[in-house]
Amino acid sequence: MKGSNDTKLEKIIGDLLLEKKLTLGTAESCTGGLIAKRITDISGSSEYFLGSVVAYDNSVKEKVLGVSGDTLLKFGAVSEETALAMAHGANKLLRTDFALASTGIAGPGGGTESKPVGLVYISLVGQNISICNKCLFLGNRDEIRRRSATLALNLLKRSLEKI
Repeated sequence: MKGSNDTKLEKIIGDLLLEKKLTLGTAESCTGGLIAKRITDISGSSEYFLGSVVAYDNSVKEKVLGVSGDTLLKFGAVSEETALAMAHGANKLLRTDFALASTGIAGPGGGTESKPVGLVYISLVGQNISICNKCLFLGNRDEIRRRSATLALNLLKRSLEKI
């Protein structure tokens, strides 16, 4: 996806982070590191991107990111509560100004009636911001993951523009 004047979204985000002297980290489940990859595709991203945790298994969500076992039991790995806890955990662990998190069901299996394939939660925390977007994407696994990463980056861009 492109930003204004055909500038890559990732470049716009990098420029905003540099201009505002802010740092970013990610915690990713269903996107499997795709958000971090897109951010680090930009030369110089080490100036503002500190790191990422790919927390595919619940044990990593708990042990590394500090997501409560009670949260996982009560709401599930694919929930607003877990997405926000992942972002807060990454923010604390990586000591960043902002953290983006993703959790969802990219498919083709794993969906249920209440949590279908394509259900994704994207959260952003930091600088007095705590946002979570619930989305239902159509498409195959790669399309769902790509759309999730793009939504996450757009959420970050819009939030940075307001600071």
